[in-house]
Amino acid sequence: MSTEHTTWVEGAQSVTHTGGGDIHVSLGAAAHEHRKPVFRQLPDDQLRWVRRVLVNPVNMGRARTTLEETGTVILDGAPGSGRTAAARVLLREHHRPVGAFRELLPGEQDELPLHNPALVDPGDRLLLDLASAEAGLWHDALGGLPALRRTVHERRAHLVVVMPHGGALDPDLQHYRVEIGPPVSPLEVLRRHLRAHGVPHEQFLRNDVTVDEFLRDRKPMREIADLADRIRRARESAGPGEEFPAWCAAAKRARAGRRAEVAAMVAELPEASQRALLIAVSMLHGAHADVVHRATALLLNAVGPSEEGIPLLQRKDLAQRLSEISARCGPDGRVRFTELDYDSAVRAHFWNHMPDLRPHLSTWAARVVESNDPHLVPEVRDGLVARLAGEYLRTGRAEALAALAERWNTQGAGRARSEAAVQALTCGLADPAHGRHFRERIYQWSAYRQLTAEFHHVLVQVCADVLAPDHPDHALIRLHHLARRELGTVRALEALCNLTAGSRRLRRRLLDRLARGGLPPADVAIFLRVSDPAPLMDCSVTTRALIDEEEVRRSLITCWRAALTEAVSQPEGRRAAARAEIRRWLHWAAENAGDRGEVLLDVLVESAARCGDNRGSAFAVLYTSARQTECASPDGDAHSARTTDLLLQKIGVAQGLGPAVPSASARGGRS
Repeated sequence: MSTEHTTWVEGAQSVTHTGGGDIHVSLGAAAHEHRKPVFRQLPDDQLRWVRRVLVNPVNMGRARTTLEETGTVILDGAPGSGRTAAARVLLREHHRPVGAFRELLPGEQDELPLHNPALVDPGDRLLLDLASAEAGLWHDALGGLPALRRTVHERRAHLVVVMPHGGALDPDLQHYRVEIGPPVSPLEVLRRHLRAHGVPHEQFLRNDVTVDEFLRDRKPMREIADLADRIRRARESAGPGEEFPAWCAAAKRARAGRRAEVAAMVAELPEASQRALLIAVSMLHGAHADVVHRATALLLNAVGPSEEGIPLLQRKDLAQRLSEISARCGPDGRVRFTELDYDSAVRAHFWNHMPDLRPHLSTWAARVVESNDPHLVPEVRDGLVARLAGEYLRTGRAEALAALAERWNTQGAGRARSEAAVQALTCGLADPAHGRHFRERIYQWSAYRQLTAEFHHVLVQVCADVLAPDHPDHALIRLHHLARRELGTVRALEALCNLTAGSRRLRRRLLDRLARGGLPPADVAIFLRVSDPAPLMDCSVTTRALIDEEEVRRSLITCWRAALTEAVSQPEGRRAAARAEIRRWLHWAAENAGDRGEVLLDVLVESAARCGDNRGSAFAVLYTSARQTECASPDGDAHSARTTDLLLQKIGVAQGLGPAVPSASARGGRS
């Protein structure tokens, strides 16, 4: 992906840009009006925002028609035309109660190949964004596109592909190609963004020389979105009486950059206390003055001597010190620079030109987030970590940021540091240039590293709340590794169960992983938690239940064989979970009498028959469990009694002790 663009995460509810550079959105203050749980990002929220700000590009109607009629559309277009935003809106318009929005990542570790039918569930909305892909990756994707498109059509899903501009496309796929052009009116694009940001229409409908000058040349959609966001932020920090022309002028000055201006100011501020305050304001921009004051003292203690030798009343007060660095404390008590985007220029200056300061800033940030200050609210903590992470990512130091997140969670680290690590990893995952590195790094941690309890919890939260919404397959694999290695907690297991609960496709994939993995005791325990018969037998989405699929049935038999073997050969504590799950299956079979319930009995009996030397004991466990289920049923429920009799009959057939009885599937029980 392109490294030209910077991703800003401005709090838990900011929309992050994970595409190829065609849209950049920040929700700003409006995002915090109804604050959701920290760090959770929902793709539908992001899609709704993109739909709200999008002005239809040229040929959007044709793209809609192609997607509606065929289930697939391949978008081409020059960078900056709005193609990635258009792709997401097209998928948003096909939102249905079934299926999910997902971005496919061909070529990444653990991603299924495009030709694998298991990649698609009924009703899914799939985005394959290869706008910035190299020729090799695009060539490989082309090989899998026909099979993927066929599966999408069969399962009534929708697929939008964003191809590299000018890339080759096979003749049999040309029918699905639509070339997107930028919207006819760039001014309407700017106004749509300003309206979404809450800028009053009576302000932005005025003619403005700054806007006219900016739009005179054709601009990429991301730059127009950036300008709208700067105008929004200029309005929020404006003084009394300032209106739209002043906001636009401030946005123009910010867009031009302030690095030379900052370098000159730093040269004129030789005292450590002045520079410490400058850095603290830039890293905590918009925080309460008390937080900034305390953070400045912490930074001075971290990098040099304090002012303790000067009597308190002889020291400069905070207002005077802020004026020296072109900052001020507003009526709300929050500290900001007087010029827009001055904070980012200050951060870049110190990070670029004082590299020895970087490790001190990392240590300082951890101490700040742990501060016991009522004004240090989650939004401020998140902003501090996001700004620090932004400097690591801007300068290509993704691995150093990952190491920092792990280092923050040594044994005994508190909740504040854990939340800071989650935020740092969230920023890494959302960064277009480095997201893949962080996905792979989290895999290595989850599968191979010895983790502290604190960092284990951080990874569970990141996988469940940040990775899963857009990339659920990656989250599933990492949560599986975390669940099989966790001790004294079931957080990863609970997150894994929650992830698979709402997706047939993910449940299918997890069962396949368990069956192929040799089923050590940890995997048997996971299987027993995800083997609930109800979703396996559910036909509400399709006419065919999961258990009716040959591969799923094969996985279930393999997993149950391991569970039954454990139930007859391990200590009593290890047996209990397997026997409890057997009783749940038998109870479900009794409550759903007939061919549908009988399928469960067939799976259990066939699993026991494959237990080798333990097959006799496994059959005994099944029958004993059936009798216990029958006795526990109210008034000796007749359905349970018939289920026990049928189970016994099937066990006899499996042992060669009775006449063959057709299985439910052989009689057409798979509906």
